[in-house]
Amino acid sequence: RRRQRAASQHTGLPTIVVGNVIAGGAGKTPVTQALVQHLKKRGWHPGIISRGYGRSTMDCRPVLPLSDPDDVGDEPLLLFHTTNVPVFVAQQRLEAARALRAANPEVNIIVCDDGLQHVALQRDVEICVFHEGGIGNGWQLPAGPLREPWPRPVDLVLHTGPVPARTPPYQPIFAVQRQLAPYAVRSDGRHVPLALLRDQPVHALAAVARPERFFAMLAQQGLTLAQTEALPDHYNFESWRRADGAPALLICTEKDAVKLWPLQPDALAVPLVLDIPP
Repeated sequence: RRRQRAASQHTGLPTIVVGNVIAGGAGKTPVTQALVQHLKKRGWHPGIISRGYGRSTMDCRPVLPLSDPDDVGDEPLLLFHTTNVPVFVAQQRLEAARALRAANPEVNIIVCDDGLQHVALQRDVEICVFHEGGIGNGWQLPAGPLREPWPRPVDLVLHTGPVPARTPPYQPIFAVQRQLAPYAVRSDGRHVPLALLRDQPVHALAAVARPERFFAMLAQQGLTLAQTEALPDHYNFESWRRADGAPALLICTEKDAVKLWPLQPDALAVPLVLDIPP
């Protein structure tokens, strides 16, 4: 088992941690989405735990259909709505796991979104995710992007960019293809084919770690990006206003939509789809 420390404890169920070793977003949440859907298809009953990065609360709580993203975090709320499995957030992931199990006895496997460095939680499988930037200059913070020394043993590594030519033998590494779904989602859940949007100018908005990738993928789908707007990751949109003259059609990421829809219900969210090797 990975990262077993004297003071650490186990959830009592098979536990998978999806995380990264670089600062900022690397695509952990889409991998968690794909992993949970895979487990469900294989007959498992997964539950998700998370710290709930960026939330204003500090307690342990479930994510509910009408939860405020400010209370539970935007990524846990997105995971709840897209996976349809129980999600709990807490500063200590073990507390979240215990509360989740108590409320949902049918759950038989735990997936932790983020938490590779949360050594208080014992885990059975570790998945490390990298974006196309890889390990950058290979230095730890603050001189480089790494949160901890790399390489180190993990169960598998997923790269959404080029796979390094030389890799340690204890790190099974796989290339992951990222692309947008061929449709956008309305706030009422209906789908709109992107092909129907190609003849009109759009205002593309993203408050994620790498917004330029989202904009590039929209352009690859043939959309006309009359305006792009990059905002800080986990931005709450409370003070956001559309700029004068901006196109009427607003397109955003799924993560942004959970916070934007209450303010801009006409916004369209385009899901990110991962193609992960079997």
